[in-house]
This record gives sequence, C-alpha cells and structure tokens, in this order.
Amino acid sequence: MEPSVDGDARLCVPGQTAHAQSSSTSPTPRELKRGHAVGFKKVCRIEEESLCPFPGLPAGVLEMKVKEGSKIRNLMGFAMARMQDDGGKVGLRRVVFTGSGRAVTKTITCAEIMKRKICGLHQMTKLQYKSLREVWESQEDGDSEMTVHRTLPSISILLSKDLLDPLEPGYQPPENVWEQRNGGEVSHVMENRSTDSSDSLMEPQAKRCCL
Repeated sequence: MEPSVDGDARLCVPGQTAHAQSSSTSPTPRELKRGHAVGFKKVCRIEEESLCPFPGLPAGVLEMKVKEGSKIRNLMGFAMARMQDDGGKVGLRRVVFTGSGRAVTKTITCAEIMKRKICGLHQMTKLQYKSLREVWESQEDGDSEMTVHRTLPSISILLSKDLLDPLEPGYQPPENVWEQRNGGEVSHVMENRSTDSSDSLMEPQAKRCCL
C-alpha cells in the first residue's frame, strides 16, 4: 500500500518563505496528490532509478517493469513467450518483475501467475523505497512553481528456474518442494484418519453380531 503523502512528502516553493508555504493560498501535498489544487497543474514527474537488488545476475535476464496502467495480459503474454520452451527453442532461465507505488499489487500478481504457469520456479523478493519528484506549475502565474518530494515503496521479484541461495532473506522455494517436504506427514495423517473411519464403521457391525 502506498504510504500517506503527508508523512512522506516535502513541499518546496521557490522564492517563498516557510510562512508563505503554510499559507491558505498554497496547496497542501495531499491536494497536489489528489489533483484538487486550484490553479496548479503537474508539469513534470521524475522517479529515481533504483539499483538492482539482485547483484551478480548473469546476462540475459528478462526485466519486466510493471506500471500502474500496465495490463497484466500484455505483461504475461510477453514474459511467458520468453520464459517457456517452444519446441527446439529454449526459454530464458530468469525473470525480474519490478513495480513501485500502486503497481506493487500488480507486480505480485504477475509473479504468482507465472509461478502457476511454470512449475519449479525459485523466488527471491526484495523491498525498497525510491524517491519521486513532482513539479507543479501555477496556471495564473507561469513563473511560480512547486516541487513535491515523495517516497514510494518498490518491490522486485526474481523468478528463476535455477536454484537460488536459500539462506538469502526473501527466498521462497517452489511450491512442489513444499509438497514433497510435507507429503509424508500429510499421507501419514490421511492413513490414520482412514483407519479410524474404518474402525468406527466396523464397530456397530461387531455389536450386532454379538447380539
């Protein structure tokens, strides 16, 4: 969930004092975010380029940058075509889904869809924060502008067909690995339940025979 702009935003007004920034005529960061600032329009939006949280990745890694307006169908169509084996053509081994702000949920959805489509994928998840700068310009006075600095949460999800470091924070094994680890315990419990059920069914019959 995107952090509240009140605690993560700083409003800079060139040529004005701190008292003027807090005056009723200047829009608040919340008003700028919601687009309710009267007489101001957003003219520039610059996101800080964050470093890759997965150092040492080999060449040929597919990077999928998920945006708020991206369509999951288009993203998955392109990513699946590159990752899946097609006849004699071998697909890529790794893919990284990255999204920030309101695109975080969509990024997680893309990763979960691929894990269901391609079995045996190892996952590594990293959370970061990135800076965002928005420039707002006054429509009444073209020389007056405001700059809002915000902090957005960012998520990067690495899916790999090859084994990743299980000791690295954020690692998640493939789902079939969990099934193999817990399969013996589940089967044992099911056998006990079956035995108990059969005993309970046979008990009334034994009583009838005694009668």
